[in-house]
Amino acid sequence: MTTPDLTDAPGRPTTAGDPGALAGLLTDEQTAWLSTACGDVAADPGSAVGHLARAGRAVGRTPLDPDLDPAGVLHGTLDDAARARLVVALAGALPADGESLATRLTETYQRGDTSERRGVLRGLDALALAGAVQPAVACAGTTLAADALRANDQSLVAAAVGPFAAAHLDDHAWRHAVLKLVFMGVSLDAVAGLDERADDELARMARDFAAERRAAGRVVPDDVARIAPEVPDRTDAPTLPTVPTTSLANHSKDA
Repeated sequence: MTTPDLTDAPGRPTTAGDPGALAGLLTDEQTAWLSTACGDVAADPGSAVGHLARAGRAVGRTPLDPDLDPAGVLHGTLDDAARARLVVALAGALPADGESLATRLTETYQRGDTSERRGVLRGLDALALAGAVQPAVACAGTTLAADALRANDQSLVAAAVGPFAAAHLDDHAWRHAVLKLVFMGVSLDAVAGLDERADDELARMARDFAAERRAAGRVVPDDVARIAPEVPDRTDAPTLPTVPTTSLANHSKDA
């Protein structure tokens, strides 16, 4: 598996895991809350659970890029990015071997609602971009990403194909994640490292998927052409949208 370097990839969209994702987007009050919350987590790692749960109320759920990603599905929301910052603060407060962090992230994910699960995944992205993923965290994170990729929630699946997935999912899991997004009609703009990791096997899978769709008289999504350029991206039927419109408000218990 080739691990793409996404720390400063030109043209890579800002996602909730990026360290500067919240720059200029929070009010003074929201900024103060996040700064205090991160300080609390640094002093008392046990406080992370409460702050992660409250992030949606504290900073809001506005998409990071409302023009290109109006539902915040592809690249995340303000609360996704705030939770990612809290995960980084938690990582800094726990032993460097990553064992405690892996346990806490797993527990938070398993007990959390969809928004908190996205926050854990975006936090893993933040750690991956910082080059701070210990083996124990990588192991736990791949398990959590695999769980998210079994979901039917667009925002959760999209959060599972960010920089952490690009660096740590094996080829089999990563290819199937990409195909799931195509099947769900979610733009492949959500996938970190797509150009670097796309390979002949993924193209073959995409061609097979396209053939099955055509045989069933169904539309082939435009994004198939991004991973299998030789496959025509149009049919006589209307094009299947690839920009998700699902609202995230329906998936958060702290609304």
